[in-house]
Amino acid sequence: MNPKGHTAIVTGGGSGLGEATARALAAAGASVAIFDLGLDAAEKVASDIGGIALKCDVADAISVETALAQTIEQLASPRILVNCAGIAIASKTLGRDGPHPLDAFRKVVEVNLIGTFNTIRLVADRMASLDPLDGGERGVIVNTASIAAYDGQIGQAAYASSKGGVVGMTLPIAREFAKLGIRVMTIAPGIFSTAMLRGLPQEAQDSLGASVPFPSRLGDPSEYAALALHIVGNQMLNGEVIRLDGALRMAPR
Repeated sequence: MNPKGHTAIVTGGGSGLGEATARALAAAGASVAIFDLGLDAAEKVASDIGGIALKCDVADAISVETALAQTIEQLASPRILVNCAGIAIASKTLGRDGPHPLDAFRKVVEVNLIGTFNTIRLVADRMASLDPLDGGERGVIVNTASIAAYDGQIGQAAYASSKGGVVGMTLPIAREFAKLGIRVMTIAPGIFSTAMLRGLPQEAQDSLGASVPFPSRLGDPSEYAALALHIVGNQMLNGEVIRLDGALRMAPR
């Protein structure tokens, strides 16, 4: 699908991977709606790209329904959805202060896994009612997992399991949506230069980058955005998870 002239939704588009993707989609001619809890950051990006920013909690059904309705009213029904909203915590299952807090585990799963599924089900419902484009395509959905889904480190039980769930639902949903002409893909990034990592000391950032076989550096959000854009444009990509990690396989710690 050529993004030009179509509406795209990017969750978590106010920063990091989502921001880079929102900018790339807009540069390709899409009208972009940014769903983000951080409305100030989202509004700045939206202003830069001529899109709209909507405060949205992806894990809440009513919040997504409201933002989706506003998107349709202000732009048009979306044909592209890129799910970048997510959170991460570090906590051992059995730590010095006792067992992993259950509420913290639940929160990560709610945002990363349930939030992704929530936006998929609601946005796909709108996509399914659209007229098909060339080749019978009605929409494209790109989700964000992580290489932690495959080789999560100690302290990443919540994050790794939430992203493992995103990986696990990619194929069954793609199979289900095939008859509708809606493709479903997932990107599993490695270590990227997002706000969270840029807050670390430079020495720590350099050390993390050096752990990547090649290129031995942190990934740039624009590289994630470039892959997301390629997925949108390549109709044969469907039901697959693509690792974007420079051949990194994370150590236990």
